Amino acid sequence: MKSESELLQQIDRTCVRYRGRKLSYFSGCDYFRLSSHPAVLRAAESGLRQFGLNVAASRVTTGNHPIYPKLERELARFFKAEDALLISTGYLTNLVVAQALAGSFSHVLIDERAHPSLQDAALYFDGPVLRFKHREATAVKQSVARCGKHARIILLTDGVFAHDGTCAPLREYLKALPRDGKILVDDAHGAGVVGKTGKGTLEETNAGRNRIIQCLTLSKAFGVYGGAVLGTRKLRERILARSRLFAGSTPFPLPLANAALKSVELLRTGRTFRRRLLASMKFVRTGLERAGLVLPDAPAPIVPLVVSDKRKQTEMKRQLLGAGIFPPFIKYPGGPAGGYFRFALSSEHSQEQLKKLVEVLARFGRH
Repeated sequence: MKSESELLQQIDRTCVRYRGRKLSYFSGCDYFRLSSHPAVLRAAESGLRQFGLNVAASRVTTGNHPIYPKLERELARFFKAEDALLISTGYLTNLVVAQALAGSFSHVLIDERAHPSLQDAALYFDGPVLRFKHREATAVKQSVARCGKHARIILLTDGVFAHDGTCAPLREYLKALPRDGKILVDDAHGAGVVGKTGKGTLEETNAGRNRIIQCLTLSKAFGVYGGAVLGTRKLRERILARSRLFAGSTPFPLPLANAALKSVELLRTGRTFRRRLLASMKFVRTGLERAGLVLPDAPAPIVPLVVSDKRKQTEMKRQLLGAGIFPPFIKYPGGPAGGYFRFALSSEHSQEQLKKLVEVLARFGRH
């Protein structure tokens, strides 16, 4: 039976209070720490004063506040998508798309380690669901062959996999699918983070937008809340017409929409965020590889460390705490069943914090 994790209080942009101690925090997925950026916080405060907290109605009734289409235009501009549609949470984005497209496909292919939101979404498509081997384009080809010559196929996958930061090979998947096949990508950990300009896994893999629906959350790289679907205007219209989840949901709070506008602006115009993040990733990866640790070939700022032995897990936690670092040992869908250490780097960690992390993990790697 699962239980809640221990209480943590974030006390500044890179630290938490844990059991009365202030510790460096290499966890969570606020990759640019925009959730505590002064300009984003000011935008949230301004939005609260101007608009209040909540529209208290669905967008298809009386809750379609002008700030929502404004944010959608900015997201479409940032990601160079034809259209964007805000969804009340990131988790619901995939389910809303599935409701809208239910009946359009004869078969659903899904990565065996896909996020739970994609697994839930697969059921809404109302057709056979075939799981394929994690990140294997050859397995996708085999699954396509099993579906038959005239199958209408949609493939569901994470863009960046949260357990190790690796990317789905989207271009290879497109080649493996029939010409009318589509891909639904949950890009929660890729959007704003990977790709030359932060446009996510589609940019990172050079897959383009044709035949791909990109879903994202605003609670990670953008540091706020809510989700968005990026696709065609036709898809937007279909969601409005057919998704009960969208029609029956209240949009996310107005102050957070105003804050998200500022976050999008910061990541669109501020190149230093990505430069600092890339520098942090290079520093940590180089130090750990020199120490003999084998890391996944991944573009995202995630460092996984699987420690199966219980005694070694305890020792790892002890060493991290001794260095003033919170030990991020987690059990999460897609990761190892017994749990593992996952370190998420940010653009705001100091050189001293990064150095301490490398020292601890390097010592462990040499054992």
